[in-house]
Amino acid sequence: MSKLTLEIATRLVAVVLCSLFIDASAYGAEKPASAENANSFEQTLQPFLETHCLSCHGQDEQEGERRFDKLSKSIANGNDLVDYEEILDQLQLGRMPPKDEQQPTSAERRRVTAWLVDRVEQYQIAHNVHAGETVLRRLNSREYRNTLRDLLGLNMSMYDPTATFPREREVDHLDNVGDTLVTSGYLLSQYLTAAEQSVQKALLSRVRPEPRSWSFQDNFRQQPEIDQVHGKTNGFSYITLYDVPGADKHEGAYAPIHEFRQGVPTDGYYEISFQAEAVNRDHPYDDAFIGTDRTEPLRLGIVSGNSKVGPLHHTQPIEPLLAEFELDDAPQRYKARIWLDAGHTPRFTFPNGLMDARNLWSKLVRKYPDQFPKPKDFGIVEMRYLAIKHGKLPQIHVDDIEITGPHYDTWPTASQKSVMGDDCEAILKNGKFAEGQLRKRIEAFARRAFRRPATGDEIDRLVGLFESQRAAGRNEIEAYGDALTAVLCSPSFLYLDEGGRGDQLSPHALAARLSYFLWASMPDDELLAAADCGDLNKPEMLDSQVERMLNDPRSDSFVSGFLESWLTLDDLGSMPPDRVKFGDYYRFDLQAAMRRETEMFTRHLLDENKSVMHFVDADFTFANRPLAKFYGARPPAKPQFAQVALNDNRRGGLLGQASVLTVTANGIDTSPVLRGMWVLENIFGRKPSPPPPDVEPLDPDIRGAVTIRDQLEKHRASEACADCHRSIDPLGFALENFDAIGSWRSSYGKGLPIDASGELEEGGTFQDIRDFKSHLKENPGRFTQTVTKKLLAYSLGRQLTPADNEHVNAIADEVQKSGNGFRDLVKQVVLSELFSRS
Repeated sequence: MSKLTLEIATRLVAVVLCSLFIDASAYGAEKPASAENANSFEQTLQPFLETHCLSCHGQDEQEGERRFDKLSKSIANGNDLVDYEEILDQLQLGRMPPKDEQQPTSAERRRVTAWLVDRVEQYQIAHNVHAGETVLRRLNSREYRNTLRDLLGLNMSMYDPTATFPREREVDHLDNVGDTLVTSGYLLSQYLTAAEQSVQKALLSRVRPEPRSWSFQDNFRQQPEIDQVHGKTNGFSYITLYDVPGADKHEGAYAPIHEFRQGVPTDGYYEISFQAEAVNRDHPYDDAFIGTDRTEPLRLGIVSGNSKVGPLHHTQPIEPLLAEFELDDAPQRYKARIWLDAGHTPRFTFPNGLMDARNLWSKLVRKYPDQFPKPKDFGIVEMRYLAIKHGKLPQIHVDDIEITGPHYDTWPTASQKSVMGDDCEAILKNGKFAEGQLRKRIEAFARRAFRRPATGDEIDRLVGLFESQRAAGRNEIEAYGDALTAVLCSPSFLYLDEGGRGDQLSPHALAARLSYFLWASMPDDELLAAADCGDLNKPEMLDSQVERMLNDPRSDSFVSGFLESWLTLDDLGSMPPDRVKFGDYYRFDLQAAMRRETEMFTRHLLDENKSVMHFVDADFTFANRPLAKFYGARPPAKPQFAQVALNDNRRGGLLGQASVLTVTANGIDTSPVLRGMWVLENIFGRKPSPPPPDVEPLDPDIRGAVTIRDQLEKHRASEACADCHRSIDPLGFALENFDAIGSWRSSYGKGLPIDASGELEEGGTFQDIRDFKSHLKENPGRFTQTVTKKLLAYSLGRQLTPADNEHVNAIADEVQKSGNGFRDLVKQVVLSELFSRS
């Protein structure tokens, strides 16, 4: 253990484990049962089922593997609960009975719904089933990371304290559900390590580091493969960049300064200046062969690297873009001010360079033999030498590099002030706290970390830890850091305290729920002040706080987190597209561009309070040049992302965005079943039923089937499969014109035409994606309910139950009255009864 003694670390772990046991057991307290509904099963549910349900779900027929003629008169076990919840869900969402069957009156539907809700809740209470409540939950990894950033004032661009944490388990794509956020002994040990490292980064040093300078004029080695050529051609007098970072086997994609591979000595801002030039932008070769755009300036990027992570000429897991330049064709001097963590070094990249230069060397010499000396042989070494020595491929040259730093905007730094307050300068200068100052500082830090005022006992224990560490030989700053580490290992920091089951949230618990919903981070001082004075529960105060928080850049975490849970964007890249078939995906870093598009599109709807129906269809999107060209849209004037018009109405909305189309494919080809299930769940708001256990994913007897539609037609011939696939397959076929990365196609291989038509389970047909989106727009209420459900589940940190549908419908109805604005919807979720209740 680095600085905390083993005894203290063991005590911290024990405190967390004991607190978990005590707090979790509190959820076993029984909630008063609801009033017993006087109507019996025979008087209420049974006649309703006989009239409206048993013709399809009875003795003779069991559509969807559902049979209700033998339904238990009461909920006796989990299987009964599933049946009751299934009926309740279908009734509340208006999906059953089907439109072509006899419909109950509104009064009949309300009466049966109320009876079912009462029975479900009684079973949940009696059996301690916590559905419909937010159980004690810890911060997930992204919330933990953001909270440390804001609490300690850290620059997190290349520091991830959760890098060694176990991957979070998800349920319904949510990573913030308390039931699944388990805490293992390994995770507890990682919490301690992360807390120690983070506190040390925040404290930095007592004395302001003096700026230093480093200069590099030659010996610019890059990587073994091309160094053997550069040593002969330029004597390592400058860096040469060839490849894009997305190339498969890099040759000149990352150019580190090897004499500076140890990196900078301390965290801070550094100024880097260098000479660079774009070479052979207007090359003499065929454009399609080379693949670069000669009309665009060559771009130079600077990313961070850490030699302890791996070779500096390879991709690394954390490599934020620190600066980017458009280069002149003549040598020019460039400079930038960049943040670097201790041990990190700058590396140069070529974002719009060649693709797979290793394979290009031989192809170039073979394609243009009259422009090269006759090869001694056709091996990679000889071909690489000839292509670099005699070729005129687009490339970037960099030399005469100077680095100075660290520089700080203020001293003490923002992070030091975050943990030591306004007295920070005096504390650092003197190396100790003035009388009464220590307790004040610990109390202020704990209040922010615990998201509520710390108790006297809590402060006493932390002061006691400080004093014991002083007695063990630690100086006051070090002992104070140990106390802060203990705060970060406390259950009051790691867990959200939302009270008992069904309770009204306290003002501080409400502040925390709001901040973790909209910022995925801790409440700021203004939000805590509103909780302190008890005004936060007032609707007008909540409304103003939501407005303020959505205008804050931290709300970008809401956009990215919500899209990951709703659209499963966190899975983007989990099944990498085939490099041969989809080379542009890697050449132009389309994965990052796809995600950025959907985030900026959603951000725009949020900022402008645009209708949620723009998620279904829109005549605009956001793109950079490569993504706009990929869509066939007019590219923006500059390399940065910008709003672009979509003249092709096949593209508008989420179902035409490449992020969604890629995440719903397998990297090689498309599956109408997978895409159909995604659309059913995330656009129609219906969770697909699992396939029967004895049915193959696709019937092995597909003789005579030519296309995927033919295969699925044979699959649906099975009675066990037909019901589910009737609702899934047409939704997937609507997207079949988009390939595995979302590019438009009119046919499969060998010229087989694509049929994107379908018949919807609820009635109506469509011919293509345009018709399909038109059908969706005819029922805005359904889609608004889907987005509302997704928002509620994400904000509450729990799965919704059929009993929540009344609240879902009320929120969706209210929003539709005022134009269906996405910002209005977020506000209505916060103002709902569910949001302010545990």
